[in-house]
Amino acid sequence: MEWEHVMPAHNFGRYLPCWNKGGRKACRRDNTFRVMESDMHNLVPSIGEVNGDRSNYRFANDYPKVGQYGNCEFEVNFKIKRAYPKKEIKGDIARIYFYMSDKYNIKLSKQERRLMEVWNKQDPVDNWERTKNKRVFKLQGNINKFIK
Repeated sequence: MEWEHVMPAHNFGRYLPCWNKGGRKACRRDNTFRVMESDMHNLVPSIGEVNGDRSNYRFANDYPKVGQYGNCEFEVNFKIKRAYPKKEIKGDIARIYFYMSDKYNIKLSKQERRLMEVWNKQDPVDNWERTKNKRVFKLQGNINKFIK
């Protein structure tokens, strides 16, 4: 088990000057990047293989085919570079994307924003999100305001 960025580092790092000088490695010394990269609202536990395979692929709306990662309901389509999460976490993903976009002024494409708006409505906030939000507040000092 490891920690994964829900919004990949590529999505928030590419807007920084350091990214053009060598990507994530070049941004390691950039304070803004380090704050974004370590933001606990954007981190979730993940299986290493799933995290590595997902890479910086965009999420897509289809339901995942079970079996690619055993019983884990997640699918990565390498051919079209898309990731398909299970329906129970789609709203969680949306609220994290909204938080990252709002907090760090990260632009979401129209298509991505529409998808996240749909997921936010389809999968309401659950107890785990509320608990995590409170725990992150205690450690990091801020909340994800999209978790109500």
